[in-house]
Amino acid sequence: MLDKQAFAGKGVLVTGASRGIGRATAMAFARYGANVIINYRADEVGARETLEQIKHAGGIGFIVQADVADPSAVERMVSQAEGLVSSIDVLVNNAAAFNRSSFLDVSLEDLDASFNTNVRGVYHLSQLIAKGMVQRRQGSIIHISSILAKLSVPKRSVYCATKGAIESLTKAMALDLVDYGVRVNAIAPGLIGTEAMTAGFGSDTMLAEMESHIPGGKFGDPMDIANAVMFLASDLAGYITGVVLPVDMGLSAREAGPV
Repeated sequence: MLDKQAFAGKGVLVTGASRGIGRATAMAFARYGANVIINYRADEVGARETLEQIKHAGGIGFIVQADVADPSAVERMVSQAEGLVSSIDVLVNNAAAFNRSSFLDVSLEDLDASFNTNVRGVYHLSQLIAKGMVQRRQGSIIHISSILAKLSVPKRSVYCATKGAIESLTKAMALDLVDYGVRVNAIAPGLIGTEAMTAGFGSDTMLAEMESHIPGGKFGDPMDIANAVMFLASDLAGYITGVVLPVDMGLSAREAGPV
């Protein structure tokens, strides 16, 4: 069980924290004493709502705008973030681009746009943050992957490819950084009841059918992912690195088809 001050005074940067999993994660870290940097790309209203909820609960938070696909914006964000907190001790790479086109319809521009956010941006931001962690000989980087890194559904070819890359990157980064006291892990969420997830289904009937296929029969909550992230970032997971942790209520273990 985490101590209520497990992250007291720690600096935590969460990308894509204006809603969904990012918001839940930012709020969770704040409840455990962290100084949370809330990143957003376009949804300033959502980011401010996240900040207000953190403050209402007595936590400390800051807002920093940046498109993680833009290298210059990422560099500015890191500089700004490092001026707001004494150190960035935890990085949660949650921001993601979605593409719901069929493989035959995806242009190279579409492909690049997804990879720039989901892979290139994650790589660049992690590299910049890791340099400070290496100097301090401690830190935790957590990527948010997806059940679709290993499984798939129609019209997700680009998204699946980017998340597969993230899971490989997780293991490679972990080995390169382990001697510096920096741990790198990933979470692979299953079907979590966020706006981004539900937007991918065309009707309530489709949603209900998908939900019924989950062991236990219900979508996950963003806090289910936030709790897993906090565990991996905490001292409780001090001997864990290079791991991709499924948080999917057993969905990735289920055989396809009716049961």
